Amino acid sequence: MYPDKLHEECGVFGIFSNGKEDVASITYYGLYALQHRGQESAGIAVSDEKELLCHKGMGLVSEIFSEDDLKKLKGKNAIGHVRYSTAGSSNINNAQPILVKCKIGSVAIAHNGNLVNAEILKELLEETGTVFQTTTDSEVILNLIARSSRHGLEKAITDTVFAIKGSYAIVMLTEDKLIGIRDPNGIRPLCIGKLKDDYILCSESCAIDAVGGEFIRDVEPAEIVMIDKEGIRSFKNSEKIKSETCAFEYIYFARPDSIIDGIDVYQARRRCGHVLYEESPISCDLITGVPDSGVAAAIGYSEASGIPYGMTLIKNKYIGRTFIAPSQKQRQNSVNVKLNALKSNIKGKRILMIDDSIVRGTTSKKLVTLLRNAGAKEVHMMIASPPVKFPCYFGIDTPERGQLIGATMSIEEIRKEIGADTLAYLSVPGLLRALDHGNTFCLGCFNGIYPVEAPIEKSKLYLEDKK
Repeated sequence: MYPDKLHEECGVFGIFSNGKEDVASITYYGLYALQHRGQESAGIAVSDEKELLCHKGMGLVSEIFSEDDLKKLKGKNAIGHVRYSTAGSSNINNAQPILVKCKIGSVAIAHNGNLVNAEILKELLEETGTVFQTTTDSEVILNLIARSSRHGLEKAITDTVFAIKGSYAIVMLTEDKLIGIRDPNGIRPLCIGKLKDDYILCSESCAIDAVGGEFIRDVEPAEIVMIDKEGIRSFKNSEKIKSETCAFEYIYFARPDSIIDGIDVYQARRRCGHVLYEESPISCDLITGVPDSGVAAAIGYSEASGIPYGMTLIKNKYIGRTFIAPSQKQRQNSVNVKLNALKSNIKGKRILMIDDSIVRGTTSKKLVTLLRNAGAKEVHMMIASPPVKFPCYFGIDTPERGQLIGATMSIEEIRKEIGADTLAYLSVPGLLRALDHGNTFCLGCFNGIYPVEAPIEKSKLYLEDKK
């Protein structure tokens, strides 16, 4: 993770096994595969059909769970979560899964996304006596479900999804059920898999592969999936459904070996490189990609142009989000610690470097300087996505608009700022062509047009009805 990249959202994983598998260990490996979606905290909750047990902590999955921790999490079903804090501060209280006890028993939730009306709902819930233990919008969802639990689980969930607005991919665990819920626009991903006779729900198909399972399908927008001993069933919570998956899942967030809503992430990034060449052909000696998310697009550009692809930046794989530079000078040089130039591939050459995005521009400037200092004759830069001009409200931690270089400078001004000989971005039509699968996408960070606005009045009416 580099200083001016967009931060991930979260990752969720759940398994219903009827006690045939070591569900805590399977969830652990599933979360390991989703670690790229959040590195601040992680947790696992298990059910033995009598009670729910939970273990969570701050840090990476491997840092939080020991073998003894996993052995203590005895159960037949489980859910897990890896978190990056897009709503609520980064502390142990906000780590998930979050548990609550209500009329239907114990319920645990793990949530990826962001509610646009969370603060309004929270205020109204507090007015009716609800006490919150965290600052997350996930607890708002859980309290809404608990509030309606006297009507039964299914009714409580449908009432809740009517009230909440925004993005959400949710896995929930009760004493005897595993539940998956996806928002009506399908902004955040959620999919279904099988491991022998057991069912899996998770953010990305790569987590199903990691535990030896088989990908079945994506959870559809507005779909609620309920899994118990009787099997799996689902129903829709809305008639007005329009799939608008976050385009940045394909550009940067998802692992390249995942398939989301029928689109192979690696191939989509590769096609972005093809289209980028069609829109912005250039003469150079070597194409290179910023590791890791710029590599597939760089390979695609190389294929389309016939110009050879080669490595120029070597990534230190042992430095993650937990890396702390002890002084201001070292913070400024942190890119040199994370990435080093492969001088034998660079010296005397005209290099085209491709990255997935530019947010603030600080990292791009350092990378251009790194290649020049390694002897590059020319350094050109291209971006396999349109300029990021607007903040995201659906689970991506985007800087304020004034901090987005794409919102405050022209492309020529950005080129001068980062020191590249040329700079080009993929256009919005070009991105849509690369992603073409008959799908529609949320492009809010590029064009400021968002699929959801907070419907305050409906939320108020919902809570008034429940009083």
